[in-house]
Amino acid sequence: MFKAIILLKRGEDMSHDDFKQWWLVDHSGKAAQLPGVRKIVFNLADDGSAYDGVSELWFDSKEDFEAAYATEIGKGVAADSLAHLSARERMFVTENDIV
Repeated sequence: MFKAIILLKRGEDMSHDDFKQWWLVDHSGKAAQLPGVRKIVFNLADDGSAYDGVSELWFDSKEDFEAAYATEIGKGVAADSLAHLSARERMFVTENDIV
């Protein structure tokens, strides 16, 4: 299983509440339509944190992740993110369950 973690910083003109509404209500429905996505978790940070949110997306492979974002749906999800964020950092990780 392939996992992408994306650190998000809200747009400079957005309040924390505006970000929360956009991300958890408006954007989440778009992200849920990504082809091949197995699981999505949106972690909302407390107001004042360095980042406003951390998303976790699981796919069967990195190729499936890249293919999903190459579709019209994926391009729309990415464009929606970039229109509402001042920063976005992607990390591709290998999970190591401890407990």
